[in-house]
Amino acid sequence: MTVRELAGGRYVLERPLGHGGMAVVMLGRDTALDRSVAVKLLADSVRGDRDLRERFLREGRFAAQLSHPNVVAVYDSGEEDGQPYIVMEHVEGATLAEEVQRRGPLPPAEVAELGRQACAGLQHAHERGVVHRDVKPQNLLLDRRGTLKVADFGIARAGDGSATITQAGTLLGTAAYMAPETVHGRPATPLSDVYSLGAVLYELATGKTPRQVTTIADLARDERTPLPGEHVDGLPPRLEATIMRCLDSDPARRPSSAADLGLALEEPTAARTLSERPTEVVRVHRSRNRPWLAAAAVTLVVAALAVLAFRDGEETPAPPAVEPVPSGAGPAEDARSLAEWLRANSR
Repeated sequence: MTVRELAGGRYVLERPLGHGGMAVVMLGRDTALDRSVAVKLLADSVRGDRDLRERFLREGRFAAQLSHPNVVAVYDSGEEDGQPYIVMEHVEGATLAEEVQRRGPLPPAEVAELGRQACAGLQHAHERGVVHRDVKPQNLLLDRRGTLKVADFGIARAGDGSATITQAGTLLGTAAYMAPETVHGRPATPLSDVYSLGAVLYELATGKTPRQVTTIADLARDERTPLPGEHVDGLPPRLEATIMRCLDSDPARRPSSAADLGLALEEPTAARTLSERPTEVVRVHRSRNRPWLAAAAVTLVVAALAVLAFRDGEETPAPPAVEPVPSGAGPAEDARSLAEWLRANSR
């Protein structure tokens, strides 16, 4: 990598942020606006591929049309000395791949929340005719405020039928998240992104990918792990069912859109909240002890009236003995007994 300045010196490259088989991402400085940026450069090994270079720049322009809080903003794109580049928002944080590696499986409620944010970003793109085609944990960024941002909408990806053996490493890195229809050469659609996001959610919840891909031959198989209907331990049933719908090999049986998936991930659909069961326990507790509480209330009223009478110096005849409230009395009987007592002692 010899290029250190782009666009006539406007963007100054500082240090690498990450790299893959198709591109390198550098931390840069926008000297005109005095802000940090991330600059994606097409890797030297594929710069000679004219079709790939054109796709890289074309999809950079498509991504620049997107503007959403859950999408990494693309500011600029161009070519410098034969080096295509795309200038993007610099997100300070970690990828979801790094989060899972550091923390292991995430709590179900957090999985659902991250999924909802990803759905919002993907739906924004789909409504504008942009299909991501490479949704995976490495392309989902989590900033320091907890906002998820979708990055790299198909940029520098050649897994749609033009892949060669030299791109095998890149393909294997994303194959676990690829929808079956794209593996078999059919065009990617918004429902392909839904499948891929389902694979990501599965990994966030379990710590492992749903498909185990180790060779190129694995890409041609429809089989995957888990199989439809298989139980995933530790997941709330509805979240599990939602994820498994995304992973259906038939696109028609998946959630109908990213927006539909986002709604399916809403609480309490995806993950039962902890407050539900305690509420049930309290409700049972109240029903069993209501007669005892009513009797206690009568006793407190009697005591209060006696104290008031003593404080005023009045000679108040002792109240008649209070009949104990039967342990099986209902709330209506309790109220009647208390009303009769109050009428008898208020004259």
